Amino acid sequence: MASRRNQRVSTIFKLKRSQATLDFVDVDVERDTRVFVSPRALTLMQTDWGDGCVSLIQNFFQTVLQHIKNGQNAKAEALLQELREPNETHLGMSQGQSRGRALGSESAHDVWTALSQSAAAKSGLIQDLEDTVLLIHGVSVDIVSDITTNIIRGPLIEYTQEQARQLGIPLTKGVPSGPMWHPGRGEWITDFVELPMAKTGKLLLVPKSVVRRTSLYDMQYFYRHYMLEEMQREELKAGSALVTMLKKGPKVHKSDLIEKYGNDKKAVIEQTLKRPEVLDQYKKDMGKKPFLPLSHEDLGNVEGDKPIDWDSLLGAVTSLGTGAENAEAYEKAIEALLTALFYPDLSHPIYQHEIHDGRKRIDIKYTNMGGAGFFEWVAKHYMAPQVFVECKNYGNEVANPELDQLSGRFGRSRGNVGILVCRRFRNKAKFEQRCRDTALDDRGYVIALDDEDLKALVESRKSDKESVYREFALLRQRFDAIIS
Repeated sequence: MASRRNQRVSTIFKLKRSQATLDFVDVDVERDTRVFVSPRALTLMQTDWGDGCVSLIQNFFQTVLQHIKNGQNAKAEALLQELREPNETHLGMSQGQSRGRALGSESAHDVWTALSQSAAAKSGLIQDLEDTVLLIHGVSVDIVSDITTNIIRGPLIEYTQEQARQLGIPLTKGVPSGPMWHPGRGEWITDFVELPMAKTGKLLLVPKSVVRRTSLYDMQYFYRHYMLEEMQREELKAGSALVTMLKKGPKVHKSDLIEKYGNDKKAVIEQTLKRPEVLDQYKKDMGKKPFLPLSHEDLGNVEGDKPIDWDSLLGAVTSLGTGAENAEAYEKAIEALLTALFYPDLSHPIYQHEIHDGRKRIDIKYTNMGGAGFFEWVAKHYMAPQVFVECKNYGNEVANPELDQLSGRFGRSRGNVGILVCRRFRNKAKFEQRCRDTALDDRGYVIALDDEDLKALVESRKSDKESVYREFALLRQRFDAIIS
């Protein structure tokens, strides 16, 4: 029997890439990887792709709830019945072969029943999809993940096609898409699309940045630490029979509240309906807490991967000979290394990104999702929704033309921060002065890195804590030099 590792997407399609160097979850196609698509993680992306997914989810869920409120239960159930098992992502909690846990015809009816009979749905307490983990009986984080996957199937298909074309994964034409939500028509549509195929069927690739191991919301935590504490205050104020006199003063025990009111989802819903402001406070507080993407180490633990071989990633760059014959290999090696180094702050790398109707190309374009450290700082203080990388595998001096080439890719909507990576500088100080001149001329901010700089970044990643290496002190030093 083949090992699990041999059933990963990277192995099946001979990508010669590790999980750390891939933007998507490198799933086992024969069994589920135990992570979940999180609607809240999509809201944190703050990218066009993420915003589009969030809009689809909100539109679908609001449409279903509106049908229920209008008494159009058949329409609501019909929409829910299209939420089939999304086995093509291979994410979730299925034991053995991937099965998915979204809504078939029977479970769709169960959820419709729960929604239609739920006072929470009718009252408007359910404001987004992840609320259902708290407020609808029988709906848990893995089901929310599968529902989300179904609703954003269209964007996931586009993402999968993009990743496949970049990495050389074969695409098969005429594959049934499965239901895709059309917000304008308020209905499901289907099409024939291009998708990768494995022996287990079609594949949908999911960005690492949108998966988590748990939900942001926890029903029991909400009930015990928010709802029961509010109920304690109310019972004390009313002087109810649940008040016990202690040496320190009157007290209402949570165990007594649970015995009287219960602690299952029915109890949560009943008590929340009476005190909706408590749920609002809980959601507000949870919104302030970090809900971070899984680290390399987290993902490695999920799949039992070996630690990242940073020296090999660096060696793939530094071992190449200079010159045009190795330019493509150099660009791919740089992208693999930087994708691993800068995750989770930079995501969604695009090779040879075209701008100006194809008249200009950017070697690598990253989306800046910086949630800490240098990339968060640069996004707050400068125009940096995207970060551009130009790769120069030159044996001779990198000079003004190469610098101007990168700065010419900047723009108001794209950003004006980039990284120029080359093998070596004959006079690094002189080139850094050229970068400073470019910034002073208001033509953007270019950080120059050579092989030695990449080595320093790798050593920081290997030895420092996350809070330290994500500061990318070397990048901040170079940036400060060009703006001083």
